[in-house]
Amino acid sequence: MVSNTWLAQLPIAPVDTATPVSGGDINEAYRLTKGSDTYFLLVQPHREAVFYQHEIDGLNLLGQAALVPQVIANGQIDGDAYLILSWLESGSGSQRDLGHLVAHVHQVHNDQFGFAHNVDGKLPKINTWQDNWGEFYVYQRLDVLAKRASEHGLWSPDRQTHLDHLRTIILDFYHQNKTEASLLHGDLWAGNYMFTADGKPALIDPDVVYGDREFDLAMTTIFGGFDADFYAGYNEVYPVKPGFNDRLPWYQLYYLMAHLNLFGETYGGAVDRILRAY
Repeated sequence: MVSNTWLAQLPIAPVDTATPVSGGDINEAYRLTKGSDTYFLLVQPHREAVFYQHEIDGLNLLGQAALVPQVIANGQIDGDAYLILSWLESGSGSQRDLGHLVAHVHQVHNDQFGFAHNVDGKLPKINTWQDNWGEFYVYQRLDVLAKRASEHGLWSPDRQTHLDHLRTIILDFYHQNKTEASLLHGDLWAGNYMFTADGKPALIDPDVVYGDREFDLAMTTIFGGFDADFYAGYNEVYPVKPGFNDRLPWYQLYYLMAHLNLFGETYGGAVDRILRAY
């Protein structure tokens, strides 16, 4: 819990109120008010201000095509990193509009796959630029998670054998089929979108990377929160490519392997169901 002395050092100080709110599993988070203005404050204890750079970059990039919280200030106070964002008041809205929004984000393209910097965290993300999506995905996503799972006793020779088969399929496919590098939210589950009080869809808490848009869409299929209207709206703006449903398990696997690493064998069965198909 931040103190009044700590809050008094913020660039928007003095604030009237600071109320703890949900901010994910790694941040302290607060709703700040100052007069008629409301802000969202994230705090990461014992970190430098650069801790939030990836989120800042992501919000700024997504803001080209989507409604996102605006970055107000970033810095460090008494050894704690902080990020101040504009507050978006929540409401309800249309899944079809959300589909349109995500499709517009995916229409922001780049000439390579990856991002300007790697991301350190519970699951490191190696974002070195690549010209081939298959190589980026296999070497810098799947292999990284398999190695980490092995180091923590969560991997087996059988899982690796099936993964090796799938790796070959993915690499061969993308050596023969080109795909565009789209701007991806990077963690597109139901907790990372919202509707504002006036019904507009918005994206929050990004983990951006330039990749195949099917990677982002796969996340929407795993934990729910996206209905048929979302996919209809998406396809109205940016139709998915033929064979998307066949490739979908390739990308669902990454998110399930990530949860295997984070939460253990609770997700082992789901990982195995995909791997054993290859």
